[in-house]
Amino acid sequence: MSPNHRAEPPDPGGLDAPAATPDAPDELDVLVDRLADEQATTATEEARGTSDGEGRPAPPPIADEMDTLQGFLDFLRATIRWKVEGLSDEHASARMLGSATTVTGLVRHLADIERFWFQEVVGAVPAEEVGYSWSEGSGPSHAWEVADGDSLADALADYEAATRLSRGRLHGRAAREELRRGSEVVTVRWVLAHMVEETARHAGQLDVLAELLDGRTGE
Repeated sequence: MSPNHRAEPPDPGGLDAPAATPDAPDELDVLVDRLADEQATTATEEARGTSDGEGRPAPPPIADEMDTLQGFLDFLRATIRWKVEGLSDEHASARMLGSATTVTGLVRHLADIERFWFQEVVGAVPAEEVGYSWSEGSGPSHAWEVADGDSLADALADYEAATRLSRGRLHGRAAREELRRGSEVVTVRWVLAHMVEETARHAGQLDVLAELLDGRTGE
């Protein structure tokens, strides 16, 4: 199912403006999609409008189902950044456990999880067109293959880019809308609830890792 979220391209205006040509339809599609995503994100942020003492958007206490679920997810997305921002690249790539889990690896993993659920499942974008950074859809991932000095800031920027696209995919969707995930059928509601659970679980892991790395603590 393809979401109907495209915005009209801006009118160039003026009598001397050249007539529109189909020379670069791909570039135009990318621009229109980006503008629609930005408009959807801005509208969502303005609707919430409040934040906690750490700059995280507070989930709305009185709202409909979609705004409530998205509010909690946005709060947790901001928590991911808050927990780890300022760690050195060396710390963020350090293995503190017996597994390959690292701070940078977790952030990379979350970015592609966003892409899978909101681009491939909600947006029905073919896997090869999603633009995964660290994995091949829901298959094997190299998010965990972190070398000393790999940039945490780059991983956080990639995560932020993925979440902005996710918000755009939800614009105008209904919680009960049914989606295809391979042979399964899920709803938009299910995807949002799952992403709240997934992001919260990894935020807790990052909380522990960050304290082990430099002693920082917090809610």
